[in-house]
Amino acid sequence: MIIDIHNHADYHRYNVRQMLRNMDDNGIDITCLLSWEAPETDFDPMTRHALSPLLDTPLPFERAVAYKEAAPDRFLLGFCPDPRRPEAIQRLKSALGLFDLSLCGELKLRMMYDNPDAIRMYRYCGEEGLPVLLHLEYELPGASKWPWPSYWYGGAIETLERVLAQCPETIFIGHAPGFWAHISADGKHLTESYPAGPVVPGGAVARLLDRFPNLYCDISAGSGHNALNRDRDYARSFLLAYQDKICFGRDYYDSVHRELLESLNLPPEVLEKIYCGNAKRILRGGGKI
Repeated sequence: MIIDIHNHADYHRYNVRQMLRNMDDNGIDITCLLSWEAPETDFDPMTRHALSPLLDTPLPFERAVAYKEAAPDRFLLGFCPDPRRPEAIQRLKSALGLFDLSLCGELKLRMMYDNPDAIRMYRYCGEEGLPVLLHLEYELPGASKWPWPSYWYGGAIETLERVLAQCPETIFIGHAPGFWAHISADGKHLTESYPAGPVVPGGAVARLLDRFPNLYCDISAGSGHNALNRDRDYARSFLLAYQDKICFGRDYYDSVHRELLESLNLPPEVLEKIYCGNAKRILRGGGKI
């Protein structure tokens, strides 16, 4: 079985029929569809072509629910309200009561992730057995995007470290350029979204995985693929060392992550953990999959 822990409804102009066909073509048994709620100030308007046209929020939870209703055995649901809104926890309670929610995600906002309101929401998620999937991204120098120089999300890796320490009962899943650039201790996270070259051991990702039992990884998107592909020898040793804390995801519709994993000559039992075993263990209700 393969579980894609990170994808979205109505993303890059794929509808539910196209997504199901793509899952079949790429050997994906189950996909977790994540919402992305953010005000217009928090996402690049030039990316609007890849997002839902139906509501102002980039990737509305309503569309994920519609996919789940169309194919209940093929989809899981992720929902994350903006924790800065006063009704955020109440909305999570409502979602838990109405839908078979598997995780809280994707959190992708221009705020420090150790905001006290966010910490309160994470702790509620921990009480309910909902892992929280975080998108971390640095503001980089020299960018020329409009209206902001570049889009940052969540703060630095030190912000994530404070979150992990303050919410030990909540599982967090790290994702995106600001997380995966820290696979290496080369300092390139300050200047590049997708650093190239050999990995320098001792990066913050390994350090945090060692220190915090509540941290897991999502290898999806260009960031996760780049982190593993830039140094395949290191990638194999990293995956073996943290085989119990890594989840397969795509955040798109190709098979580059699976092709990379299959090329590393990993033991079958390790691949099974990455493809589905770890997700089954940490997702709310995952034991029933």
